[in-house]
Amino acid sequence: MIDHKFKKKFGQNFISDTNLLRAIVTDAGVNKDDEVLEIGAGAGTLTKELALSAKKVVSYEIDKDLQDILLSERPENVKYYFEDALAKKTSEIEKDFLEGYKVVANLPYYITTPLIFKFLEESDRVESITIMVQKEVAERLVAPVGGKDYGILTVMANFYGKAEIKRIVKRTMFFPQPNVDSAIVRIDIDREKYKEIDKQKFSSFVRGAFAMRRKTLSNNLSASLGMSKEKLKEFLPEDQLSKRAEQFDCETFVKFYKNIFQKK
Repeated sequence: MIDHKFKKKFGQNFISDTNLLRAIVTDAGVNKDDEVLEIGAGAGTLTKELALSAKKVVSYEIDKDLQDILLSERPENVKYYFEDALAKKTSEIEKDFLEGYKVVANLPYYITTPLIFKFLEESDRVESITIMVQKEVAERLVAPVGGKDYGILTVMANFYGKAEIKRIVKRTMFFPQPNVDSAIVRIDIDREKYKEIDKQKFSSFVRGAFAMRRKTLSNNLSASLGMSKEKLKEFLPEDQLSKRAEQFDCETFVKFYKNIFQKK
């Protein structure tokens, strides 16, 4: 393990097991034709494995104390940025890529969900997102309709494509060791799936539907859309409005959205 003072504020947990690192690259489906955006280079162990398989790797690392370590062993097809990728405009990040690209990330748990939403909502060029997440977040991404883990993240992952848990990673595989197990999740993005829908508007609609989990769709949509419950009945069946948001799949949310915004 490298001589590095791990920083709690960055949630640093590094991986050194070569077999696991190679497995992550395989799970991401990276090949010699791919350009890859890595977020969270850490000690550069995953970066090196990605560089062996990809045409090009652009890697972001927020901890500038790792700069000397990373630059001293930088593969020729790797470009590093020592800044916060989440704070940078997606359009700026994408200037490093000729066409589509794949995102691969091993990140602190507290920024995984913002990262997923950032690239799902802001990019038209990301082909897939393969990310190490807390096992609990992975379960939310692939949760069945009606389950306790089903929510906004599940619906939006289905809206943009398909999420799949590729493998569970035990906490003992990290240093320092976190308190929970992790999972590698890959989201394959299909931009044609609902291309007629305004994605920002749909995301806001779904967030409104889930605003208060214990409340009905009628209550949540009435509040988020600024529309009376009686008016809502003109667009959606009353028996569905009386249910909660977690009882509907992505396809049904799309139908609800179209009913409200195309008939309004």
